[in-house]
Amino acid sequence: MNLSVNIAGAILKNPVMPASGTFGSGREYAEFVDINRLGAVVTKGVSITPWLGNPPRRIAETASGVLNSVGLQNAGVEAFLRDDLPFLKQFDTRVIVNICGRSIDEYIAVAEVLSGSGADMLELNISCPNVGEGGLSFGADAGMVYRVTTAVKKRSGQPLIVKLSPNVTSISEMAIAAENAGADAISLINTVLGMKIDIRRRAFALPRKVGGLSGPAIKPIAVRMVYEASRAVNIPIIGMGGIMTGEDAAEMLMAGASAVAVGTANLSKLTATADVLDELILFMDENGFNDIRELTILS
Repeated sequence: MNLSVNIAGAILKNPVMPASGTFGSGREYAEFVDINRLGAVVTKGVSITPWLGNPPRRIAETASGVLNSVGLQNAGVEAFLRDDLPFLKQFDTRVIVNICGRSIDEYIAVAEVLSGSGADMLELNISCPNVGEGGLSFGADAGMVYRVTTAVKKRSGQPLIVKLSPNVTSISEMAIAAENAGADAISLINTVLGMKIDIRRRAFALPRKVGGLSGPAIKPIAVRMVYEASRAVNIPIIGMGGIMTGEDAAEMLMAGASAVAVGTANLSKLTATADVLDELILFMDENGFNDIRELTILS
């Protein structure tokens, strides 16, 4: 059975990886998951300087998912290069570094520091607030997607994946903007904006009022957006959003994704990534698929 996939020239042994922000640096999960089995590891967001993140409370459970307002807390790129990347490079898997910034210059700075670091790919998180545009997310309009992708691509030493936000009018327009700007691949979807009110306390569940909704509740949205994006661009897509099982992964691949990322499932089950891989292999075996590319059958 052939599970290998090609993402921007990098061959992954299989299409399963954790989603950024749900697997830490991998160190936290290494005793529960054989990282060598994964197609790639995607790191939490890395910025040029340390970010403290948002004040607590940062997480609120919902009926079929989780709202988070962590705020991309991280120790900065120098600490990542010192502490995390050497740990990840000891495994036989691809390393994708998610990068974040509050301005285009900050994104460029992180990409330049990581160029030649040994990381296999960069994932550009364009859901960060753009301080130069009054806090508007970089992923909120196609023009901004094009600007930041173009700028980072010119200075990046690795293939560039652009992570798209679902909080837009047209995901196809954003995908096309990323491709036209030189993105080597795209990943989607990031979290969907949501809100929860604690009716007993008569207060917002999160201090920032809104948070990013992830988990099974958003999977139908993710599948639809992956399908729309796959019909709009010719670059590979990493699909994510509510993948909990191998059958969920198969559905995302059928929608047009070349690979999948497992996010919220990691928070409820430490072995989620490995389990999804095993279940995907079982699904393929039971249904007569010999090559992972055979799953992308819908048009």
